[in-house]
Formats: sequence, structure tokens, C-alpha cells
Amino acid sequence: MSYFRDNIDKMDGYVPGFQPSAVDVVKLNTNENPYPPSPKVLEAISKITTERLRRYPDPLGNAFRQAAAEVHGLSPENILCTNGGDDLLTMVFRAFCDENRPAAYPVPTYTLYPVLAKIQNCPVIEVPFDSEFNLPAKLASAGVALTIVCNPNAPTATVINKNELASLADELKGILLIDEAYVDFAEDNCLSLVKDFDNIIILRSMSKGYSLAGVRFGYAVANPTLIDGLIKVKDSYNVDSLAIIAATEAIKDQQWFKRNVEKVKSERQRLTDSLRDLGFPVLESSTNFLLAPTGDYKANEIYDKLSKQNIFVRYFNVPGLDDRLRITVGTPPQNDQLIAALKKILER
Repeated sequence: MSYFRDNIDKMDGYVPGFQPSAVDVVKLNTNENPYPPSPKVLEAISKITTERLRRYPDPLGNAFRQAAAEVHGLSPENILCTNGGDDLLTMVFRAFCDENRPAAYPVPTYTLYPVLAKIQNCPVIEVPFDSEFNLPAKLASAGVALTIVCNPNAPTATVINKNELASLADELKGILLIDEAYVDFAEDNCLSLVKDFDNIIILRSMSKGYSLAGVRFGYAVANPTLIDGLIKVKDSYNVDSLAIIAATEAIKDQQWFKRNVEKVKSERQRLTDSLRDLGFPVLESSTNFLLAPTGDYKANEIYDKLSKQNIFVRYFNVPGLDDRLRITVGTPPQNDQLIAALKKILER
């Protein structure tokens, strides 16, 4: 006997990337930033008082809202703090979708989207990308309540031009959520569209560029009316005091952030060149990871052999991705170890 709703009973849950317990591993499978966050983050956390911990946190995280607004040239009312980007995704499915209000997104993309749709019992229209991962024209005519475009896209690392997304928003009658979790490593972003469109929500994450994956902090950027509506469906205290402090200090330290991003970009190009030299036709990336087709070699076999050497990358056993590996950009020593291991594997 099951006590769950039928849709919950029948669905598969989201499967996060493998988290090895050992510390002496090369972990390139879940797209964390390989460099530490700003020293100001740890300094601020170390000064937190017991009184601050005893009390509930600010339910809106206003210190972060103010800091983020200053960085982005917006108002604090344009910002909503979330428990990682995934929390915002949960909110938008709660707020805009049900069994009569479907969602749509291009595929392949972030595999949490269909899981959240199933939890909400929301019909989904998945529109395939073409071979070059261009924005599908059919997305605009899907007639849904919520359209999601991950940009840059996971797991392809490709990016869609801001003007194309503006045109899409103009055609849609529903909400367009632009998932910019990886945008810190791209050359452009869509934040300016929030000033021109009342149906756009931008998702941002502090996990990637700001090195705070362990803190779980993200935020939405949208017009104040949309933010007010999302506040209605968020958890009461969805971000904790430590996370607010950490994220606020991290976003204030733009010099540290930009330096880390440039280091990742530099290693991204070097890793791309090295993988191409091995015969992997790697796509150009606008993220902190690469999608590497393995050509004549079986991706799952390479994945298994790397794992046995405590080198972890991501393998997706799904059609269209099962001939590729997703590889997070690591530090120079980590990337060197990966390439050396791949050379030996391919020689056999």
C-alpha cells in the first residue's frame, strides 16, 4: 500500500552527481568551482554571534538583496534570495504550473526540470535542440504557462544570444525563466531584459563563480511584481543566517570573484585544447565545464576506468548524451592528472 499521490509514486526522483567521501580524489563531476571563495566569507562567518544563530534569519535576506542590487545596478525589490538555484525552480513550478498549466523547455537540459514538473503534476513539452543547439522555434508556440531556457545550457555548455531570448519573451504569453546558473563564465547575460519585460525571471547561483556550492544560495532577478508573487510560495525562512552572511560577502568581493572566473576560463581553454588533441571533438563552452564527445571510444568505459583511478567526471546514460562525458574544469594539476589518465586509457 502506498500513501503517496499517484504522480509521486510513479515518478523517479532527481539523481545528484556522485559525491565521493574520500578527499584524495580528482572531482570533476558536479561543476563546483575548484578555487576557494573570498577570504572575506570565512572572516564574516567566523564573527557570527550566538544570538544571531539563536534567532530566525531575515526571511528576505535583505543584506544580500541590497548588495546584489548594487552589483547589478538594480533595486533590492528586484532580488529574491533562494536556497540554491533549485529552490527558485521549485518556487516557479509551484507558482505557475499545475495539471492545466504546462511547462516547456529545450532538451537536452538540466534534468531537475522534469522532476519538478512531475511533483507538481504538470504536463511538459520537451522541444529538442537541433545539432548545433540553437533555440528551437517551436518553443514560442508551445502555449505553456512556464518556459525555461538554461543559458548557458547544462549539459551542453552552449549559449543562446540575448536578443533571441528577448524575442522569445516577447512572443510568450507566460513566464520565461532564464536559468543563468553558469552565466558567470559566459561573455554576456540577460539581466538587462528584466527592465524591459514583465514576464522574465533570471535565476542566478552562488555555487559556481562564487565557490559557495556547500552553502546553497541562489537568487532570482525579476520585476518587483513577480518577486512579490514568488514570496508568497517560498518557504518561511528559506535561506539561513550563515548563508546570507556568506553570500553577501562573496558578492561584494567582485575583485576576488572576477579573478577566480578568469582562472577557470583560462584552464577551460587549455583543457579544451588538450582533449581535442586526444581526438575528442569538444564543443566550445560558456560554462565551467566541457561536454566531450568520445568519438570511437565508449564514454561509459572511459568513465569507469577514470573512476577506478579516483578521477570522477559525469556520464549520462540517456539517449543523445551517452556518447559523451561532462567534465568540470579543475585546477591545472587536476586537469593535468585527468589528461595523463586519459592518454593511458586510450593507448590500451
